[in-house]
Amino acid sequence: MNEQVIQKLKILTESAKYDVSCASSGTSRKNTRGGVGNTVGGWGICHSFSEDGRCISLLKIMLTNYCIYDCAYCINRVSNDIPRATLSVTELVELTMEFYRRNYIEGLFLSSGVVRNPDYTMERLVRVAKDLRLVHRFNGYIHAKAIPGAAPELVHQLGLLADRLSVNIELPSQQGLQALAPDKTREAILRPMGLIRDGAAQSKAELVKYRHAPVFAPAGQSTQLIVGATDDSDRHILHLTESLYRKYRLKRVFYSAYVPVVENSLLPSLDTKPPLLREHRLYQADWLLRFYEFKAEELLDRDNPNFNPYLDPKCNWAVQHYGLFPVDVNRAPFEMLLRVPGIGPKSARRIWYARKQAALGLDELKRMGVVLKRAQYFITCRGFAGAHPGRGSAGRERITRALIDPNVFSGGVEQLSMFAPPAVDRLVEQGVPPRTAQKMVREEAVQCLARAL
Repeated sequence: MNEQVIQKLKILTESAKYDVSCASSGTSRKNTRGGVGNTVGGWGICHSFSEDGRCISLLKIMLTNYCIYDCAYCINRVSNDIPRATLSVTELVELTMEFYRRNYIEGLFLSSGVVRNPDYTMERLVRVAKDLRLVHRFNGYIHAKAIPGAAPELVHQLGLLADRLSVNIELPSQQGLQALAPDKTREAILRPMGLIRDGAAQSKAELVKYRHAPVFAPAGQSTQLIVGATDDSDRHILHLTESLYRKYRLKRVFYSAYVPVVENSLLPSLDTKPPLLREHRLYQADWLLRFYEFKAEELLDRDNPNFNPYLDPKCNWAVQHYGLFPVDVNRAPFEMLLRVPGIGPKSARRIWYARKQAALGLDELKRMGVVLKRAQYFITCRGFAGAHPGRGSAGRERITRALIDPNVFSGGVEQLSMFAPPAVDRLVEQGVPPRTAQKMVREEAVQCLARAL
């Protein structure tokens, strides 16, 4: 690898780090005779971690960070004065193969700034994927970005070569796009998402008839939403997420806490901390939509458009609907078991099947993985009539302490930088030791939440 390519690599990997929609999962691609690499069991191998703690299993790189668009939130916008670089198709293919042979990566995450026009950029992405698959016979994982506005036939070609495609919505609302990304439209972004959805559905239908029919994006598609760049509420983002899953059959929606990298009157100031706790809550709510049979309208409403910073969304729902509990785990419907704090999908299924054989008690529930510290206030079972925390404020505080999110107050300076609420940061700035600040805010949060019960 020559020095020029190394320099390009540094620039383009730095430009690509803000795109988080790159989980290498959901597909299996076997090696072939004379081929190189494979995607085993649908999972890439994670080799390293980025500075912000994100696990990286792919060579995450841009073909070029030149871009004709001027999106205010993007570090690669045309008006931003940053080092620019472009890899040729040959350079990127050789770089990927060299990294793979060295076991640095399990696959490739490929995106690009838009140069000349969407079709030109998309053609180059297709050439990279085609050379890897057909020339080098690379069978590892490839996640590629579909460029909004590109011709449908190019999207189709890329889908036949890549394992997963994604089109980033970026901003949750049309108003945000008009203000911060005037060159983009909601229609141009959603059109390729529809093409990918239809291509995947057609491919599945063809595979039923023809065993060796070409497979289109077997790992599906994903997208990314930026959180905190606009004033869109958690409720708006969650309803959009639910709609995307329903209409476009997305595998994942990724959320990216906005990191202030540019000075702009329409964006948060450069000294604003990324809303990582808010990002965390959206991922938890996303999980509830996909695996716990919740609806967006159940988690947030007009009166409460944003998530509680101290309780995870499921516990917050349980507190708001405390009158529905306790439930008998030996009789409750499966859907209700999923809504009990401390019971997840796996333990709910175990309960569902085990209770057909015999009535379950606390010991059995504990062995099944139920977190009794939380669940005890919401369930009854054989030999257990439910935990009675007591009446009045003392009882409410006991429940609150059991439900409060430990990620927010786990103690330690490193955790502060990730999930600590603003109140903790303000106390630390005033000279209060981090652990003391966490304890003070935790006690205040417990009191406030207890009064709300």
